[in-house]
Amino acid sequence: MKKLISLCIIALMSTQILFAQATDDNEIKITQTGDTLKLYIDQIGFGNKIGGDDASGGSLSNMTITGSGLEFDLDFTGNQNILFGPVISDNSDITLNFTGDSNEVDWNIGYQGSTDDSNINFAVTGSSNTFDLDQGYGLSAERLNADLILIGSSNIFDVDWESDDLTWDFEVTGDSNNINTLQKDGEQSIDFELTGDSADVDINQLSGTCVGGSPCATPNANIVLDVTSDNAVIQINQKDAANDS
Repeated sequence: MKKLISLCIIALMSTQILFAQATDDNEIKITQTGDTLKLYIDQIGFGNKIGGDDASGGSLSNMTITGSGLEFDLDFTGNQNILFGPVISDNSDITLNFTGDSNEVDWNIGYQGSTDDSNINFAVTGSSNTFDLDQGYGLSAERLNADLILIGSSNIFDVDWESDDLTWDFEVTGDSNNINTLQKDGEQSIDFELTGDSADVDINQLSGTCVGGSPCATPNANIVLDVTSDNAVIQINQKDAANDS
């Protein structure tokens, strides 16, 4: 009889856990046009989604945000979170904080219109996250200040900043991280600190069309590396040209 009661309790506990995982999804769909929006979102749990196109229980449309003077503060706590959608914004501050594993971010800023004077800060703690971040896409994008602090392993970051006058600082701590970053147009500055083994890093820095004749004096491309790692592979391409490497 005691064994039978124990088995029933274990079965009940298992059922409760599965129920929480299947239903504890937070989903937000955003379509917004207008200036000086202040957006603060905290999502805690499993499978949070903002503008994701694979929402549970049906399709969730893309996030579409257009305006200037925007202020975003998005905090995710949990695993398998999704952020997806286009943003057009001038004079905007964006803060993204992720704590958890297997998060997915596919976010383009300024794909369909001018996006100038951006200040973007990312803080990520977790492993097996996938980030695909883009700004500019050949349209007007000027004066970007971007910062990333990443703590975790086996993360994949593909970051393309096509913005004039760019400052891009990122600090990575953890093993087996894969980072591919492109800076294109105008003057570029990168400060990269890596602590962790077996990293795979590709940096393409294209400082735009040469100004001032030959030799090219401006715009400038600068990289500062601080690497503490075994078995790391770092590939750097710098060009005074407008074409991709």
